[in-house]
Formats: sequence, structure tokens, C-alpha cells
Amino acid sequence: MFPALVLEKSPDFSASVRAVDDTFLPDGDVTVAIEYSTLNYKDALAITNRSPVVRSWPMVAGIDGAGTVLESRSVAWKPGDQVVLNGFGVGEMHKGCLAGKARLRGEWLVRRPAAFDARQAMAIGTAGYTAMLCVLALERHGLRAGAGDVLVTGATGGVGSVAVALLSRLGHTVVAATGKAAEADYLHALGASAVIDRAELAAAGKPLQKERWAGVVDAVGSHTLANACAQTRYGGAVAACGLAQGMDLPLTVAPFILRGVSLLGIDSVMAPMPLREQAWERLARDIEPGRLDAMTTEIALDAAVEHAQRLMAGQVRGRLVVRTGG
Repeated sequence: MFPALVLEKSPDFSASVRAVDDTFLPDGDVTVAIEYSTLNYKDALAITNRSPVVRSWPMVAGIDGAGTVLESRSVAWKPGDQVVLNGFGVGEMHKGCLAGKARLRGEWLVRRPAAFDARQAMAIGTAGYTAMLCVLALERHGLRAGAGDVLVTGATGGVGSVAVALLSRLGHTVVAATGKAAEADYLHALGASAVIDRAELAAAGKPLQKERWAGVVDAVGSHTLANACAQTRYGGAVAACGLAQGMDLPLTVAPFILRGVSLLGIDSVMAPMPLREQAWERLARDIEPGRLDAMTTEIALDAAVEHAQRLMAGQVRGRLVVRTGG
């Protein structure tokens, strides 16, 4: 028996930690003892039933996991291997990693970089891996240190916190947007050069505005993303990866056809394996361990439901790492 955070749909929705056994695990060719998982925004949506994230019931929550291979029918993995899982519909269509064990598919797994233990890997998790995908996309577009200010929205969240730390470590001047004025010292400690009120970006704005940003990492969407595009400098790029404010995008074509701004969509769930491996290699090189520790809070699996509710209420900063007991 092992603990799992199980989501049930009927007769009414419920989310609770209970003991299950191996017969509860789904099909897969690799069984992993999960040491740590994490709470991302998508996890919180599923656990609080705020959005139809889950598409198969009952479900074990948890889109991320880090642990040790116990059994494998995959030629790529053997018992004892240290692995990381991000996305691929786990926690949505395939039972996830907020549990002591998970049964997964070998082609979904990434070898955990030697630079990280399991806890650190989950301090990064999908949020940090997504932030790295944003940085890689901006770099492919040509963003280089010294090019100008780089905006990070939703800066005290998981994606935002890691993006601030990564970009500043890479030599960029980072401007962090947040609605939490009390967290300015936290953001400066992560490497932000300046902190602005998210209210500057959150309401409807003009189609073209004063050019401010050489690049943007946006985890918010809606008017915030529209204003970020309208404020991006000629030839700059905006990496869009989230929808905390909304899924809508109320903008015009003006930034794209008059300033040559590029809007870069970032998908972390089904990203191809070579890109995932590149992201984790860069994270191992570019994330500063002290800053990672500063943004991380560890909780027990039994506290995950409560903290998911707090995350949805905007009462969490940085990363929540969940000790699963695996």
C-alpha cells in the first residue's frame, strides 16, 4: 500500500489522500517510486475542480514526479535509474505522481540531471521547466544579455519566479510584474532589477504603446499579454505560457505588422524529448541553487489539498514541493 492524492467525480467531486495498492496503477512499462512531486497551477486547478483538467476518473493528481525506477519493461530504463516526469497528460488522462508510486511510459521520462536531487528537480518541476522553455525560445529568436529590459509577468508564481532567477543569472535586466507589493524584496533577491505593479498591465490598453521590453515571459494571458505585446520593442519577442488572468487575448495586429514583434507559444505538456532534454541540461547549468532554495517551500502529501486551495487564492509564492513518502 502507498498514499495517493485521488480525485473522484461521483457522486460528487472529492480530492483526498488515501492508501491504494499496485492494482490502482494504470498501464505503463515503467514503475517509479516517487520521492517528490510538486503543486503547479494546473495541479491546483484539478485538485480544486476549478477547471476541467481531469479527463479520466478516478485520477491521481500530479503532473510532475521525481524518483527511482522500481520495475521496467522499457529498454531505455532499468531499476535504480533516477528519472523526472513532466506533463504528457499525466494527472489529466493518466494517473499521476502525487503518490508514493506511479506507473508511466518510458518514452515520457527524462534522466534526472546529476546536478539535482529529487527535491531540487521538483522545486523546478513543470513551472521551472516551462520557464526554461520560454528562455530557450527567446534565445532562438535572438534575445541576448544587454539587449534591454525583459519583462516577467506573474513574477511571484512558479513560472515567474524561476524565469526571474534564470534571466538574471544569464545577464538580463529583469523587470518583474506582480500584484503582491510585499514580495518586492523576494523578487529582488531572485535577481529582478525592478518590480512593477501588475495593474499597469492588467486593464485594456492602446494597440501600440511606448516601447519598453526587449523580451517578455508571460504566464498571465488576457489584457496583460496584450499590453506586453503592445509595449515590446521593435523586433522583440513575447513567450506566452500561461492563462492566470484569462484565456482571451484582446489585442490587434499592430505590434506584429508595425514593430515586427513575435509571439512565441510555449507548450510544456507535449514538448518533444530533445527539447525537454535541452531544457533540463540548461537548468542544471543556469539555475543558481541558492535562488532555487529561496523560492521553494516543502509540504507533506497530506497538506497538498489545502495548499492547492491557497495557490488558487493567490496565497502562495514560488514553488511548492510535495514530499510523497515514496
